[in-house]
Amino acid sequence: MSSFKKKGLGRGLTALFGDQKSEIKQKEKINHSGLKASIGDLSPNKYQPRAYFNEEKLTELANSIKKNGIIQPIAVREDKVDPGRYEIVAGERRWLAAQKAGLHEVPIILLDLDDNEALEVAIIENIQRDDLNVIEEAKGYQRLSDEFSYDHEKIAKFMSKSRSHISNTMRLLTLPKDVIGMIEEGNLTAGQARPLIGLPSATNIAEEIVAKKLSARSVELLVRSKKGPQKTGQFSLDANILNEQNKIQESLGLKVNIQNKRDNSGRITIQYKNLEQFESISNLLKKN
Repeated sequence: MSSFKKKGLGRGLTALFGDQKSEIKQKEKINHSGLKASIGDLSPNKYQPRAYFNEEKLTELANSIKKNGIIQPIAVREDKVDPGRYEIVAGERRWLAAQKAGLHEVPIILLDLDDNEALEVAIIENIQRDDLNVIEEAKGYQRLSDEFSYDHEKIAKFMSKSRSHISNTMRLLTLPKDVIGMIEEGNLTAGQARPLIGLPSATNIAEEIVAKKLSARSVELLVRSKKGPQKTGQFSLDANILNEQNKIQESLGLKVNIQNKRDNSGRITIQYKNLEQFESISNLLKKN
């Protein structure tokens, strides 16, 4: 069975398979079965950023597969622990639906990917789906950061998104679990939740937002009315400084904390997780 090398992951699955599409189609013309594997020889992707699959939509896909088959092959890589088996890189939803449809075999594309690349492809495939919620997206970015030491700038380049988008999305994970749950359930949008980041009363305000069905703009006004100067000991953080803190944090892609005294002296703390991030901060400071 032949395999395909990784190429241009940051440009998405189309780029990954791009030049092979005609080759794959040609093989299918010659051999209608193409590359296939027993459905029981496939295992879920341990890097799958998607935590929830809608059962109703899975059933719809299963019915479509019964009628039309699986049009796009499931991308897999060889299981390093159990030779002869395959780990799904992209297409777990199709695999689950194929089981519902009663298929015994599924078409596959065998890829030669390391762990980083497998996670990259899994995130790309899922983020390109319309029904992926923003918390699942944020958790995917967080795994790139925690498990592979990607900073926000590297994630942004890799995903072809702005660094501010990556930072703003990941910051949603700092919200209380109850608020994150509201976003996951679709009761609260990212735009409604974002102004609540860092607020001690975030859960209560979130409940008020849901109950009153407030728009994102109304939420900003509500938060502004509730949020006075925040004091911690001899330090205070007013709305203007908090805004600057958020801007610096988004620009650097790192956790930033500003502590401002009443006489307007204070300190700025920048947190880094690895030497690469430290050197990035150091180089920025040296430029100035």
